[in-house]
Amino acid sequence: MTGHDHSHSHHDHDHDDRWKHDGVRVIPGNQLDTNVPSTAGMDRAAAINFARVGAQKLWAGTVSIKPDAKTGAHHHGHLESVIYVVKGRARMRWGESLQFTAEAGPGDFIFVPPYVPHQEINASRDEVLECVLVRSDGEAVAINLDIEPVEKPETVLWIDPVHRDPNETK
Repeated sequence: MTGHDHSHSHHDHDHDDRWKHDGVRVIPGNQLDTNVPSTAGMDRAAAINFARVGAQKLWAGTVSIKPDAKTGAHHHGHLESVIYVVKGRARMRWGESLQFTAEAGPGDFIFVPPYVPHQEINASRDEVLECVLVRSDGEAVAINLDIEPVEKPETVLWIDPVHRDPNETK
C-alpha cells in the first residue's frame, strides 16, 4: 500500500448518511416482535421482516416451544424455512398424515420445503425448545391444517445427496 487516496477527503455527507439508517441493523434479542401469525403451542417472535427492517426476501426470528408441548400441523405456503436448534430437543413430524419423523438437537439445522405439512414437537419433558427460524420471504405465512396424525410415524434419517448410494432408489 502506498499512501492513502485523499480524493474523498471532502466527505460527501449525503453519501455518508445514505447507509446510516438503511445499512446494517442490529436487532436486540429483547426487542423482537411477537405480533406474528401464530400456530398453537408455539411462541414465534420476529427479528427481521419487511415491517421492521424492510427485508424483501427473508423473515427471521425465534421460536420457543414449552416442555412436552407441540404445535398444530401447519405449512408455510410457498416459503422455504430453516430452523436452527439453539437449546433443547426438537422432533419434527411431516407428511400428509404426519407419518414421517426426525429429531434435532442443539447445533442442528432443519430444512422445511414449501407446502410440506409439518408439526414441531418439544421432545423434552423439562426443557424449553429454543430455535432460530429463517424463511425465504419478508412476510410471514402460516397456514394451520386439520390433520389426523398416524399413530406411529416412520423415522427418516437425512443422507447428504453427495454421499447417497447411487444404487439406492429414491
